Amino acid sequence: MHILKNLRRSLMLLTAVLLAGCNTVLMNPSGDIAHQQGRLIVVSTVLMLIIIIPVVALTILFAWRYRQSNKEAVYSPDWDHSTQLELAIWAAPLLIIIALGAITWISTHTLDPYQPLRRIDAQRAIPADTKPLVVEVVALDWKWLFIYPEQGIATVNELAAPVDRPILFKITASSVMNSFFIPALAGQIYAMPGMETKLNAVINKPGEFDGFSANYSGAGFSGMRFKFHGLSHGDFDQWVAKVKTGTEGELSRALYQKLEAPSEREPVRHYATVAPDLYDAILNRCVDSSKMCMKQMMAIDADGGLGKPGAFNVATMQPWQPDNINSPKRKYVTAMCTTEE
Repeated sequence: MHILKNLRRSLMLLTAVLLAGCNTVLMNPSGDIAHQQGRLIVVSTVLMLIIIIPVVALTILFAWRYRQSNKEAVYSPDWDHSTQLELAIWAAPLLIIIALGAITWISTHTLDPYQPLRRIDAQRAIPADTKPLVVEVVALDWKWLFIYPEQGIATVNELAAPVDRPILFKITASSVMNSFFIPALAGQIYAMPGMETKLNAVINKPGEFDGFSANYSGAGFSGMRFKFHGLSHGDFDQWVAKVKTGTEGELSRALYQKLEAPSEREPVRHYATVAPDLYDAILNRCVDSSKMCMKQMMAIDADGGLGKPGAFNVATMQPWQPDNINSPKRKYVTAMCTTEE
């Protein structure tokens, strides 16, 4: 018995030591959205423990009180109903479910990732003239591309934002589905090819934080990580200036097509300039200018496709030239061929 007590104490001490080195980012985040989400987890857990703890305690109590060796316990083999007990059993869970439902309804709308932020933190509202920092996020195989349209720069596997400034992330993917996740900033948002998701967030403390993909996407998934830097406004301006002096030069469409190829554990890269509308081309699957963009296909379909003119009239029109802005709009999605072709 003495050995078991010492072993139990040793295990408890070891557990305490190991937990002391844990950094519970989700419960101690640096962004207001993640802070509200962490508080929601705590509140939901406490509400559920109101039921769980009494149930566990009563299970132990009943097992001890009505053990075989206890001859003093009342034995009632014909007992089958108690109105008071029924009320307690059903009323408590019902109240907990109502409370959880109300919290879920409120938090679902308050923490909607598509909704612009209403505050910087619990004590400060966002000034009316504040403009969010727009960051266009592309999940590649297996790396992250971040485009800053306002600053005209792009980075690979490195992200930065000024403290206390709202951030609007526009998120898509090049091939398979991924999940964009910075635990210290906000919850995860899926990145899907041909689709755009959004995330509004703010970082309230300077520092370096981990970001990664939370959705398995193939062989290089484990190395699909990046650093997110929360910087003061002055330091952010210096970081942008540093990126603009990067050796990678311009991120053109041709260079992007090479970057898009699968690769693992890519180093941080800085691109001083970015091709115009690159993110829009990635989103609409037409980085190759010879391909029609998805939004053009959908516009043609919405307009009735070939429509009344018919194939003959469309085929005799001046050919569509994707690189010429004055070229007539194309009226069909797939190629048109003659019988000889």
